Amino acid sequence: MAMDDKTERLTSDPVPAPQLSADVERLLATLYDGGIGIVPLDVAYAILAATPDGIRSIFDAKQRSYDKPSGMFANVEMSAALHVMDVDRHAIVATLVREVGLPFSVVAPFREDHPLLAGVDPFVLQSSSKAGTLDMLLNAGQFHDEIARQALATGRPVFGSSANRSLSGSKYRLEDVEAPVRAAADISFDYGRSRYANAEGRSSTIIDFRDFTVIRVGVCFDRLRAAFLERFDIALRTEGETST
Repeated sequence: MAMDDKTERLTSDPVPAPQLSADVERLLATLYDGGIGIVPLDVAYAILAATPDGIRSIFDAKQRSYDKPSGMFANVEMSAALHVMDVDRHAIVATLVREVGLPFSVVAPFREDHPLLAGVDPFVLQSSSKAGTLDMLLNAGQFHDEIARQALATGRPVFGSSANRSLSGSKYRLEDVEAPVRAAADISFDYGRSRYANAEGRSSTIIDFRDFTVIRVGVCFDRLRAAFLERFDIALRTEGETST
């Protein structure tokens, strides 16, 4: 898969605001009606839903174990409202998004009784959380950010994961998503190649903010690790590493 074609459209190429807003409105209407959608993120193409039927369809299409929960498509405001963390950790999240500008996922305990989650079906929340923590994807590109903005405005979050068969590696073009996964979607959007496409098949970096361990090394990991160390004097720990 070529990663250096500079003439290929990228998910980060600017899209007129009215078109982006309309596309996401169509997506969310489909999800809230029980469907699923495939969307273009800077980290990889993703598949998402908002209802029990939609979540089940995603797990079936991906052949994914329910032991591997989905995540919420979120923004800083959602994390601040839902994640139970110290003020300094919330400040780190905001800085990474607004000043460093990198995509990543935050895992932390969350407020299950928050009004934003009041309309989320228990099955959806159960399949999108683990051991009292919730994974929120942040800053994954213009389509992702508009999804989060509209979902927050309507008070109806959406959940998902990478658009690929489980363990097959992330897909960076809509056409590269396996046919059974594409066929399961009720709506999909092609915004070109994901900005952070890579030969390793990586998606977002996932960080457990309880102790700053890295659950998954993903795109921009080296830059994220440097930002944590330089700005906050925090050494991210990957699997097998111990704090000193």
